[in-house]
Amino acid sequence: MSEPFAAVDVIRTKRDGGTLSDGQIDWVVDAYTRGAVADEQMSALAMAILLRGMTGAEIARWTAAMIASGERLDLSAVPRPTVDKHSTGGVGDKITLPLTPLVAACGGAVPQLSGRGLGHTGGTLDKLETIPGFRVALSNDEFIAQLRDVGAAICAAGEGLAPADRKLYALRDVTGTVEAIPLIASSIMSKKIAEGTGALVLDVKVGSGAFMKSLDDARVLARTMVELGGAHGVTTVALLTEMSTPLGRAVGNAVEVEESVEVLAGGGPADIVELTLALAREMLACAGLSDVDPSVALSDGRAMDSWRAMVRAQGGDPDAALAQAPEREEVRADGDGYVAAVDAYAIGVAAWRLGAGRARKEDPVSAAAGVILHRRPGDEVRAGDVLYELRADDPARIAGALDAVQGAVTIAAHAPAPTPLILDRVAQTRRAKAKPRARKSTRATKA
Repeated sequence: MSEPFAAVDVIRTKRDGGTLSDGQIDWVVDAYTRGAVADEQMSALAMAILLRGMTGAEIARWTAAMIASGERLDLSAVPRPTVDKHSTGGVGDKITLPLTPLVAACGGAVPQLSGRGLGHTGGTLDKLETIPGFRVALSNDEFIAQLRDVGAAICAAGEGLAPADRKLYALRDVTGTVEAIPLIASSIMSKKIAEGTGALVLDVKVGSGAFMKSLDDARVLARTMVELGGAHGVTTVALLTEMSTPLGRAVGNAVEVEESVEVLAGGGPADIVELTLALAREMLACAGLSDVDPSVALSDGRAMDSWRAMVRAQGGDPDAALAQAPEREEVRADGDGYVAAVDAYAIGVAAWRLGAGRARKEDPVSAAAGVILHRRPGDEVRAGDVLYELRADDPARIAGALDAVQGAVTIAAHAPAPTPLILDRVAQTRRAKAKPRARKSTRATKA
């Protein structure tokens, strides 16, 4: 059977600044998924998209084509309103852990399909797997039953969810096209729309520890994703949040679980609590539950009960001790003053070198490795005070981490002006219907 288009013609159209037709987009995404378009051809098209951009209509159609490349989860059996959250990734970003059970405790259902860490940013699944017995692979029936009974599930996406994105994501990573905003937006949103959630709140990170370094670029990405959600009938809101400083005091896997449990117990770092509540309020509003105050559920123990129920439902032991690193190195201040800055990227790289992250998807990670911040921006310090602590299973990893954090903490004579955690909010301005695409299947895929 002959193909209706030629890949080279599609590439030329975008290379020369043209607009791809719906037919071209539908065909090239499907043909690449089934192997009729070669990697080198899709690489050329991805580079053309990076350099030439895409119109809003092109991005919406591209996203629809990626969704149509696989199956969609059907969450109609869940009686609660479904609402999810996605973060673009940061350092110490453990917000999913307290947020998911908190929203469930307030009456929502959170179908959280998460991923693993790569490079200096951590992965939610890696953190949860430090809990003894916790399973991140759930069957369709288990996933839906857990949403129905507990209201919260955090697990891995199945192979059938947006397979075009899985293939294209790997290609972008090795061809210098990761930065293309149309491809970032369609990658995130195709998976989130395919999971079947009714509403979505995006946490778009901005700063040295984030993928988006500038506020302007982050706004473009946020607006693109919010409009994509609206085009596909998913109520979507984005918060732009600061990521030049790590979130909280713990950066790693088990250490971030411990900090998340502190938040659920009514304590924890102020910035983690602030962002968790801000995102919870947005999620509840999107789900039609704006009259529920999440701070009450956090303080009265309902959120903790929800966390424990979720952990048990996925085979974990919420009372089990978590891994502790045998090797520890404290770094102390060499003078008096105030912490003016803590470089999120440097801290993230240090945690990665200690073993908390991976360079390749197949690399193992350490449960116990990580960085503990003893001082944050605005804190007063004296010479000899501990600034941060490096933790590792292998003492040989400490030296590389120390190199990464050289100069990460800046000490000044005066305390810095407070920096807001939430920088902006982007909401839908209109609700447009995406042009319909035939789906391969409407049955639920593996979560």
